[in-house]
Amino acid sequence: MHQTPEFKYFTLAHRTKRRVRLIAPSLRKDLERAYILEMLLHKRQGIEAVKIVPAIASVTIHFDPECLPVENLLLLLETVIRNIGLKPRQTINAIKYKNTHSVEKLQDFIIGIGGMSCASCALFLEMMLQREPDVTKAAVNYVSETARVKGFLSKEALFKIICSNGYQPFSIDSLTERKLLFELDGKHLLTAKRQLVMLGLLSLPVTLLGLLQSKSLPLLLLQALFATPVVFWEGRDIFKKAVNQAKQGSANMDSLIALGVGAAYTYSFASLFRGSARHVYFNAATGIIDFVLLGRFLEELAKRKVLNDIRKLVNLEPREATLLRDGEEIKISADRIKADDILLIRPGEKIPADGVVIKGLSSVDESMITGSSTPGIKESGHKVYDGCINGGGELHIRATAAGKDTVLAGLIHMVDEAQASKLKIQKTVDALSSVFVPSVIVLSGATFGGWLLAGARMGHAVANAIAVLLISCPSALGLATPAATMAGTGHAARRGIYIHNGEALERAAAVDIVVFDKTGTITEGHASVTDLFNISQMDDESIIQLAASAEFNSGHYLGQALLRYAKLRGISRLESDRFHGFPDLGIRADVGPYKLLLGSESWLLEQQIDLAALQPTAKNLAEQGKTLIYLAIDHNAAALFAVSDQVRSNAGAVIKQLHDSRLETMMITGDTEEAAWPIAGQVGIKTVIARADPAKKLLIIRSLQKQGRRVAMIGDGINDAPALAAADLSMAIDKGAGTAIHAADLILVNADIGKVAEAIEISHQTLRIIKQNLFWAFGYNAIAIPFAAAGKLNPAIASAAMALSSVSVIINSLRLNRSSGVLKKTMPEKL
Repeated sequence: MHQTPEFKYFTLAHRTKRRVRLIAPSLRKDLERAYILEMLLHKRQGIEAVKIVPAIASVTIHFDPECLPVENLLLLLETVIRNIGLKPRQTINAIKYKNTHSVEKLQDFIIGIGGMSCASCALFLEMMLQREPDVTKAAVNYVSETARVKGFLSKEALFKIICSNGYQPFSIDSLTERKLLFELDGKHLLTAKRQLVMLGLLSLPVTLLGLLQSKSLPLLLLQALFATPVVFWEGRDIFKKAVNQAKQGSANMDSLIALGVGAAYTYSFASLFRGSARHVYFNAATGIIDFVLLGRFLEELAKRKVLNDIRKLVNLEPREATLLRDGEEIKISADRIKADDILLIRPGEKIPADGVVIKGLSSVDESMITGSSTPGIKESGHKVYDGCINGGGELHIRATAAGKDTVLAGLIHMVDEAQASKLKIQKTVDALSSVFVPSVIVLSGATFGGWLLAGARMGHAVANAIAVLLISCPSALGLATPAATMAGTGHAARRGIYIHNGEALERAAAVDIVVFDKTGTITEGHASVTDLFNISQMDDESIIQLAASAEFNSGHYLGQALLRYAKLRGISRLESDRFHGFPDLGIRADVGPYKLLLGSESWLLEQQIDLAALQPTAKNLAEQGKTLIYLAIDHNAAALFAVSDQVRSNAGAVIKQLHDSRLETMMITGDTEEAAWPIAGQVGIKTVIARADPAKKLLIIRSLQKQGRRVAMIGDGINDAPALAAADLSMAIDKGAGTAIHAADLILVNADIGKVAEAIEISHQTLRIIKQNLFWAFGYNAIAIPFAAAGKLNPAIASAAMALSSVSVIINSLRLNRSSGVLKKTMPEKL
C-alpha cells in the first residue's frame, strides 16, 4: 500500500499519476505569494499547468512524470513554499524582478483607463496587472479612471495588457492629452445619454405588455422581440465583461448582473415553448438593464463632479500662445513652446508656460495654483506660472519651462499620484470585495434551492435568486474609499495643499504632535543682515566682500542674505574656489589667499576656532531673536554677522489653532537656543530643541515615534529632508529646497503654513466620509440581501436599489467640497 509522505509546509490532499493537489497554509488569502509561486513553478521544466486558489490555500499542479518525477516535484514544492512563506511582506515584490532588471530601469506610469463600468472592474484590472512578474506595484482607481503602475514594463507593454483584459488605455502625460481625454469623456457621456433614450424606447413596450399580464402567446412573443435587443445589444458590454472575468476565473458586479439578466431571459424564453406563460420575466430582464445603465449614467455624472477640481487645474493651461520673434507676433500651439521663447501675454489671457517677466507691469491671479485669492503684482524679474491669469497689463515673459515640466503639470501629476494611491482601509475593502461576489453567487444558489425545497414554484425561486444577485452591491463598497479620497485630494488642491501620497490622508488623521523647523518655516526665509561685529585687522568692507564671495555658491537663505548685504553697499565679489557646504552647519571656501569658514557657533567650535572674543556680543544679539553667522579667516575668529528673519504673520494663529485642537507642537532648529526661544515665544511654541543638525532632527523624530507618537514634520530645507522622510506625515513649503519637497507627503503652496491645520482637518473630514460610505454600503447589503432572499424584493426593484446605492456613495463624498477646511476643536487627544 502506498504511504503518503508528510511535509512540513503543505498537506498533500490528492495525487494521481500526472496531477497533485495540496493545501499550503502560508498561501491562504495571500494573492502576492500565490502569484509568485505560480510564476516560479511555470518556469520549471516538466510542470504543465498550475492553478492556485488563495481563498482556500489550494495548489493544483499538472506535470509530466517522465520529465519531473512526483517525488522530485514534492521536494521542490516543500522548498519553494517554505522560502516564499518566510519572506517578509516588503520583499515579496522584489522576488518578481530579482536578478532580472536593474533598479535604474524601474518605471512609474500613470495611465488613463477607459471602459470600466464599476469599482470591481478596477479591482480586477489591478489584480491582472499585479500578476505580471515585471510589475512591482499597481493601483487602479475607478473614480479617476487611472492606473498607477510601477515596474519594468514599457508603456506599450502595459497598454497591451490592459487592452487584452477588455479596457482602453490612454496616455495622460501632458495636459493636452488630459484635455483630449476629458473631451472624449464628454462625448462618451453624450453617447450614453442617447443610448438611454434608445433603451427607453425599446423597454417601454416590454413594460407595457408586462403590465397587461396577458397569457396570449402572440403578445408574449412580441414582448420577447422587444426584450431581445435590450438584453443582448444594450447589455452587451455587461455580458462581454462577465465572460472576460469568467475566463480569468474571477467575478465582479457585471457577473452578478449578467447571471441575473441571463437567468430571467433564458427562463422566460423557455417558458414560452413550455406553455407556462405565468413564469415570464422579460420585463424584469429589461428593467434590470434599464436601471443598471441609468444608475451608471447617474454615477458618471456624479463622478464628473468629483473630478471637477482636477479638471479645473488641467483646463488652466491655454491651447494657444503668442510668440514674439524678430518683432513679429506668431500664434502657436502651447505644446510648441520651448525654453527661452519670448511670449506676449495680453490683459485677461492665461499664461501658457512658466517664465520670468522681462517687460511690463501687471497683476496676476494665481489662486488656482496657490490657493490665495489676492493677485500678485508682476514686473521685470518676477516669476510667473503656467495657467495663471494676467490682469490689466501687458507682459513679455521668457519661458523657463513648458508642457509637462511646468509647476502646474507637476502639481497635477502629484494629485494624480495621490488619487492613484491606495489607503490601508481600501486594501481591506478590496480583500472583502474579492470574496464578496463569489459569496453572493453561492447565496443566490442557496436561495434558489431553499425556495424549491420549501415547495415554491420554479418561477418564484428563480425571481428570488435573481433579486439576491442584483441587490448585492460590491460597487458601492469599491467606491466608498476612492470617491472620498478623490474628493478630499481635489478639495485640498483647490485650497493650495497638494498631496503627493494619498496614504498621507489616512496618516494625517492620526497625528498628535506637529514639529516645525524654524528658519524658512516659522520665519519667512527672507533674511537680512542687521549687524556686523568685526574683530579682525581688516575693514568692514573687506570682511563683507570675503564673506559674500565665499557664500556665492551657497543656495542657503542666510548666504543669500550676505550676498544682498554686499550688493546694497556696492561691494564687488571676488572669485572663490574649493567651496564645500555642510547642511545646516556652514561652508568652507578659499577666496584669494584666505581660507574662510562661515557658519554656526557649534560648527566653528568643532573646527577648533576660538570664539571667546565674539561670544559676549553674540549673546546680546541672540537674545533679540537674531540668527548668527560666525566668520573665521585662516583659522582665526574674524567677525560676526547678525541676521534677522521676520516671523510669518499667521504663525501664531496656526500654533494656537493646533493647540486648541489638542495637538502638541514643537520647534527643532539648527540655530542656538538664544535665537530660537524668542521666535518660539512669539508664536506660542513651548517645546524647543536647538543646535539640531540633520542627524539630530532625524533622531528626535524617531525618538518621538518610539514613544508611540504620530509625528507631523513641517520644513523647507535640505537639512530637513531626512526628518521629513522619517515622519509619519511630512509637509514642505513650496518655496523650499527641492530635496525637502521630494521627501514630503504634502506641499503647502505659497509658503502658507496656515494650511497645516487645514490639511489635517481635510484628512479628518475625508476619513469621516469614508467611514460613512463603508457603513452605509455594508449596512445596505446587510439589510437588503435578507429581504431579497426572503422574497420581499422583485428583480427590477433590486436592480434600481443597487444602482442608486453607488450613486449615493459618490454624492456623500461630494460633501467634502462644501467643507471649510477649518480644524475643529473637538478632535480627540489621541487618534
